Amino acid sequence: MDRWEQAMAAFGQHMAIERNLSPRTKESYLADLKQFRAFLLSQVPSGDGLNTIPEDPAPIRSFLAFLYQQKLKKVSISRKVAALRSFYRYLLRQGQVKLNPAELICLPRPERYIPVVVSVDEILALMGVNFPPDAAGLRDKAIIELFYSTGIRLSELTGLMLEDIDSAAGLIKVRGKGRKERIVPVGAPALRAIQAYLEKRGNLMGMHPEEEALTRIFLSRRGRGMNTRGVARVVQKVVLASGIGRRISPHALRHSFATHLLDAGADLRSIQEMLGHRSLSTTQKYTSVSVNRLMEVYDKAHPRAGGKT
Repeated sequence: MDRWEQAMAAFGQHMAIERNLSPRTKESYLADLKQFRAFLLSQVPSGDGLNTIPEDPAPIRSFLAFLYQQKLKKVSISRKVAALRSFYRYLLRQGQVKLNPAELICLPRPERYIPVVVSVDEILALMGVNFPPDAAGLRDKAIIELFYSTGIRLSELTGLMLEDIDSAAGLIKVRGKGRKERIVPVGAPALRAIQAYLEKRGNLMGMHPEEEALTRIFLSRRGRGMNTRGVARVVQKVVLASGIGRRISPHALRHSFATHLLDAGADLRSIQEMLGHRSLSTTQKYTSVSVNRLMEVYDKAHPRAGGKT
């Protein structure tokens, strides 16, 4: 194990134990560091090792140039720079480097993107799918209802436990990014769908259920807690059955939840709390969706909007 590998292993423990980062964040940061290390190895003569950690920003700039050539999105490049900054910051505290060269790198200006939003009519088409009355069908209906009713993330839905639901109060406890917990209200249709599923959930557990089957809400047909890929497949299947005619991801349902609330008059601060955003600026992207929709209506309806003569 060379110096790089030792440093990354120690940094991984630091992220998990001292910083208490989620496993997904830890894996993403380590993957970014491994990619940077692989890039550095590609720049040295064949057979030579990589026993030094560069303290010059030039190799990082070369790495970013390589990423741009690969046509990577700016948001992904920014995350890799953030991973390098965090890594070097840790090494600096440990006395393994004398400066943090990643701090000298300017982050790329992120692209302005408008979230994909599902219309109310399309949501009704999703809810109107003929779900089978068995445990798997009721589970799929509960998943769709819960996504739109709460706006929770895909990873948050798969992590829900039976104890997280308070049907009487109409609330669920959600474990978000950075293992932060928040309380989110749930609508009556979603609660009814969850209750109907829970009544037949035991049919998915099998004769010898594992521990996660006794605690996790959503189970696969094999009696295990569903992962993000399995839930995404459920959403794709329901979208196909609805006849909408376009791809809709679980995150699009989250976007739709926020946008429809904003259109109905909900304030940004409340939406921020429900979505679990750290910064209000992250929530403000949904205002652009509403403004664009207003402009479309204006251009089509107003006789002096410029769209018609």
